[in-house]
Amino acid sequence: MSMHIPFDNSYAQLPPVFYSKQAPEAVKSPKLIAFNDDLAKVLGVAPDDPADMAQVFGGNIVPDGAEPLSQLYSGHQFGSYNPQLGDGRAILLGETIGADGQRRDIQLKGAGRTPYSRNGDGRAWLGPVLREYVVSEAMHALGIPTTRALAAVATGETVQRETGLPGAVLTRVASSHLRVGTFQIFASRGDTNSLKQLTGYAIQRHYPDAKGPMGLLRAVRDAQSRLIAAWMGVGFIHGVMNTDNSSISGETIDYGPCAFMDSYHPQTVFSSIDRNGRYSYGNQPDIAVWNLAQLATALIQQMDDPQAGVEEATEIVHAMPDIMQAHWLDTFRAKIGLALQHGDDLQLISDLLALMAKDQSDFTNTFRALGQDHARNQFADRDAFDVWHVKWQERLKGETDSQARMLGSNPAFIPRNHRIEQMISAAVDGDYSLFHGLNTVLAQPYSDQPDNIDLTRPPATDEVVKATFCGT
Repeated sequence: MSMHIPFDNSYAQLPPVFYSKQAPEAVKSPKLIAFNDDLAKVLGVAPDDPADMAQVFGGNIVPDGAEPLSQLYSGHQFGSYNPQLGDGRAILLGETIGADGQRRDIQLKGAGRTPYSRNGDGRAWLGPVLREYVVSEAMHALGIPTTRALAAVATGETVQRETGLPGAVLTRVASSHLRVGTFQIFASRGDTNSLKQLTGYAIQRHYPDAKGPMGLLRAVRDAQSRLIAAWMGVGFIHGVMNTDNSSISGETIDYGPCAFMDSYHPQTVFSSIDRNGRYSYGNQPDIAVWNLAQLATALIQQMDDPQAGVEEATEIVHAMPDIMQAHWLDTFRAKIGLALQHGDDLQLISDLLALMAKDQSDFTNTFRALGQDHARNQFADRDAFDVWHVKWQERLKGETDSQARMLGSNPAFIPRNHRIEQMISAAVDGDYSLFHGLNTVLAQPYSDQPDNIDLTRPPATDEVVKATFCGT
């Protein structure tokens, strides 16, 4: 086999308390579904014969230089602390330093059982693998920090869930897989030596200008604040914002029951396991603050003066809502064509969102239509929209390049839930054309693409997706 991945591993050099050495489990008959050539160029990974790539990215062959391991962490799941989680179906092959100088993890998701699998089989079925591939790449094209997909491989095996389903493995690329929960597990165990080592590693890898634990906390706060505002701007709902799914790099990670809103409402929930709406669209900023508080609690435990740490951490965490609000305002100002700041901008944006919620307007299409001067058609109560429109037009006076700003901030295309489900259904039957077609269109979300206009259509009544699933 001639395939070469230029590994340069650092996490594997940490003490064994942070992970378990673990090779992927071989699969029956791996077949390459997709390979991300653009991402591969950044990583320095040259494509090879598809059969050889299927062997590597299916987990049957461990490439030279890889040091496969599963990472240890814990986390709060829906507010309740689980003292040990870890990679239950993911294997970190290693890291590369890309052509852009950035260090990234290469991980196989669905690669078999690990010491942290608990009762799971360590596998993934085809649906969640294709969903994460499409949605994570769409998020990248939207300009939102995210893990990315390098490859998808069908395993030729059946994965047992409620029924037998085709198995698959996703190759995921991330700035790292360090989570809030990675810090929590060592804090909960009182292992301050490991906590200090992890903090130093995280600072060196992600925020080299940060000074100590509280410097790291500030940096994570700022990165997460930008991320959540970006999610809100495209109507994205993560679905499972547990602390073990919260990356300290400020990237979107762990696409399980994620979804994009069609009709706008702040209480929108899709995740089948989020029965009380903890992680609804509108709750995401508050949950980000809650998660940061859990990171603060963990980081404080390594400090020589814990009381001073509590005071500084409290200040850092309490500042997060205002920081997020500022990013949110910048995001939504751009969405309605504004660059200059006025004191009534929050009210103007909130009034529009209230009208959209009342009329169940499509989130993506309404904002896109603002830049094309036909948003009125998105509202049932057009008289109410007209009143808002007059105020908006008055506010636009003195602005320049408003239309370009709106068209560059409001995508025409998102991975709509009903299209994702149609794509998965076709793939289960062996037809990957919808999968490849979605990836092509979503790579240019801000372009009109008239030939693909049907992909901008909200779901018909019989196409509405009411619940999404994590797939484990």
